[in-house]
Amino acid sequence: MKRADEQQALRALQAALAAEHAAVYGYGVVGGRITEARRTEVRAAYDAHRARRDALAREVRGLGTEPVAASAAYALPFAVPDSPTAVRLAAELEDRVAGVCSDLVRATTGARRREAAGALREAAVRAVRWRGGSVAFPGLAERTGTDTDTGTDTGDAGPSVSPPVSGTARPTV
Repeated sequence: MKRADEQQALRALQAALAAEHAAVYGYGVVGGRITEARRTEVRAAYDAHRARRDALAREVRGLGTEPVAASAAYALPFAVPDSPTAVRLAAELEDRVAGVCSDLVRATTGARRREAAGALREAAVRAVRWRGGSVAFPGLAERTGTDTDTGTDTGDAGPSVSPPVSGTARPTV
C-alpha cells in the first residue's frame, strides 16, 4: 500500500474505533431505558460493539499507532426518557456505525475491507431490527449531503464522533 493509502486507512480505522466507543456508550443509555423484553437484544448489540471496538484497538496498535481513546461521556442526539426513544437511539447508533464502516470499506483492501464490510452488514441488520424497516443503502444515507425528508442540501457530511472542544463539550453519539 502507498503511504497516502496507509494514512487514509489508519484514519478510517481510528474513525471506526471512535464510532464503536460511542456505540458502546450509547448502548449503555439504551439498556437503561429499554423494556425488559428487548434487554437481550441490547446486551447482544453492546457485546458486539465492545468486541469490535477491542479488535479495532488491537489493529490500530498493530500498525504502531495509539488508538483513539473513548471519551468520558458523549452528547446524545436527542433525549432518551423512555423505551421508544431508546429504540430510536439504538437504530441511530447502528446507522452511524454503518456510515463509518462504509468509509472503512472504501479506505481499505483485502481482509481489512472484508471485515469492514461484515461490520457494515451487521450494523445494518441491527438497525433494521431496531427500526422495523430497512434503508436502500445502509451506511450511505448520511453521506449524500441531502436531507432526505425535504430533499434540500444540508451540506452535512454526516454525523461524527469528535473529541471534546472544552471541558464541558462532549463528542456526539
